[in-house]
Amino acid sequence: MTFSDLLDRTGGYGPFQFLHLLLLGLPVLGMANHMLLQIFTATTPAHHCRPPPNASAGPWVLPTGPDGKSERCLRFVRLPNASLPNGTQEATEPCLDGWVYISSRDSIVSEWDLVCDSYKLKELAQSAFMAGILIGGIVLGNLSDRFGRKMILSCSYLLLGASGCCAAFSPTLLAYVVFRFLAGCSISGITLSTVILCVEWVPTRVRAIQSTTIGYFYTFGQFILPGLAYIIHQWRWLQLTVSVPFFIVFLSSWWISESVRWMVLSGKSSKALKVLRRAAAFNGKKEEGEKFSLEELKHNLQKEISLAKAKYTITDLLRTPVLRRVTLCLSLAWFSTGFAYYSLAMGVEEFGVNIYVLQIIFGGVDIPAKFITILSMSYLGRHNTEAAALLLAGGAILALIFVPSELQTLRTALAVFGKGCLSSSFSCLFLYTSELYPTVIRQTGLGISNLWTRVGSMLSPMVKTLSEVQPFIPNVIYGVFALLGGSAALFLPETLNQPLPETIDDVEKWSHRAKKAEPDPEAEKASQRILLQPCDPGLAPSGKQQHPFACPPGTGLNPGPPHL
Repeated sequence: MTFSDLLDRTGGYGPFQFLHLLLLGLPVLGMANHMLLQIFTATTPAHHCRPPPNASAGPWVLPTGPDGKSERCLRFVRLPNASLPNGTQEATEPCLDGWVYISSRDSIVSEWDLVCDSYKLKELAQSAFMAGILIGGIVLGNLSDRFGRKMILSCSYLLLGASGCCAAFSPTLLAYVVFRFLAGCSISGITLSTVILCVEWVPTRVRAIQSTTIGYFYTFGQFILPGLAYIIHQWRWLQLTVSVPFFIVFLSSWWISESVRWMVLSGKSSKALKVLRRAAAFNGKKEEGEKFSLEELKHNLQKEISLAKAKYTITDLLRTPVLRRVTLCLSLAWFSTGFAYYSLAMGVEEFGVNIYVLQIIFGGVDIPAKFITILSMSYLGRHNTEAAALLLAGGAILALIFVPSELQTLRTALAVFGKGCLSSSFSCLFLYTSELYPTVIRQTGLGISNLWTRVGSMLSPMVKTLSEVQPFIPNVIYGVFALLGGSAALFLPETLNQPLPETIDDVEKWSHRAKKAEPDPEAEKASQRILLQPCDPGLAPSGKQQHPFACPPGTGLNPGPPHL
C-alpha cells in the first residue's frame, strides 16, 4: 500500500486538506509582497542636479543630452550666458550638491541618492535579497530534511517578520541590504516547506491542482501590493506594513501538520500514526482512522523505515545516471526561469506605463496562465508543459528586440505574455521537481533546484547594466537562456499519474521501465512480417483485445508504473 492509499482511507481530499491548504496558502499572499517590494520601495523618480548654493536667482537651466531631454546627472558649471555665440558649449559638471527629486513618494533611491554613478547600488540591494533566497535554499533545505518541514516553516515566518521590520528602520543602505538578505533567506524556507507539505498531504490525482492553487495565492498577493503602495507613499511604512502580519502567521503555523512521510523517515512512526488518525477524524472518517495500527503503518512503509538511518547529501543528486540527468536538466530550467522572470517582473518602469496599473496587469496574467498550466499538466503532462512555457517565453523576450520603444502597447503585451509563460514555468517546476526527486532527498533536491533560479534572479539585475553597451544585449541573453531551459526540459521523464518515488532506486527502476515501454521499431517490423504466430493472452496490453494470431507491437514490454 502506498501513502496515497493511506490518504484515501482518511478521506482523500477532505476538510483536513482544505484547512491545511488555507494555513499554508494565506502566508503566500504576503510573501508575494516581499518578493516584488522593491518595485515600489526602490522606484527611481524624475530628478535633476541640485543648484549650487551660490546659484543666481531665476529658473535653473539644465543641459540637454543628444535626445533633447534634460540631463539628470550633469549641470552647467555656471548658468549659460546669453551673449555667447550660437553653438558654443557651456562646461558641465556632475551633481556635486545632490539631486532634486520630483515625486510624491519617497524610496530608498531618493533617500540614499542611488542615481547616476550610484544607480548600480539599487540593483545590488535586489541582488542581495535574491542572494538570501539562494543561501536559504541551500541551508534551510538541508535543515528541513533533518528537523522537519513544519519547524523550518515556522522559524522562516518569524525571521521574515523580524528582518522585514528591521529593514523598515534601517539607518543606512548597508543595514537595509543586510536585513533584505535575511528576508530572502526566510523566503526560501517558506517556499520549500510550503510546496513539500502541500504535495505530501494530498492524493496523487490532485497534486497538480493543489500545487497550482498555492501558486494562485501568490498571484492574488500581487494585487495587494499595488494597492498598499498606492495608499502608502513612504517606503519605510510600506516595508513595515507587509512585514508585521508574519508575526501572526508565525503563531498560526503551529496548527499546520507535519509531513507524515518525514516523520516515518525520522523514526517517529507513533507520532505519524496520531497525525493520520487526527486527519481521518477531521475528515469524518474517525472509525477508519481507528483501524490504523502502528504495525500496519510500519508494514506498509517498511521500505521507508529501513532508510531512516541512511544519510543523504547533495552529492546523492548526482549519484546515478537518471538522477544526474534530472538534476542537470532541472537546474538549467530553474535557472533560465528565474533569470528571465525577474528581468520582466522587476522591470515595470521600463515600459513607460503607470507602474500601479502595469503591476496589476502583470499579476492578472497569472490567473489564466496558471489555469492553463493546470489543464496542460493534467492532460498533456509536466514534461510538455514546462518545455512549451519556457520556449514561448524565450520567443516573446527575443521579439522585444525588434519592437521599437515608441510602440509601448506592443512591447507591454509581449512582456505580459512572456511573464505569464514564466509564471506557468514556475508553477510547473515546483510540482515537477517534487515528483521527480525521491522522498529521501526531495527537500534537498528542491532546495538545490530553487538555488539555481535564485542564481538567475541574482544575475538578472546585473545583466540589465549591459544595456549601456547595446540596448538589445540584455534581452538577447534573457531570451536565449529561456530557450535553452525549454530545450533541457524535453529530456526530463514524465511524471503524470505516477506515484511519488520514495528511494533513489525507485527513480532508476521507474526510468528503466519507461524505456522498456517504448516501442522497438525492429520488433514492430518483425511482428508485421510474422502474422500467424500465436501469442500468450497474458501479454496483451491492458484494456485491449488481442487478435488470436498476431502479437501487437511492443507486447509484454510495458509492465506499468511501479507500485511503491
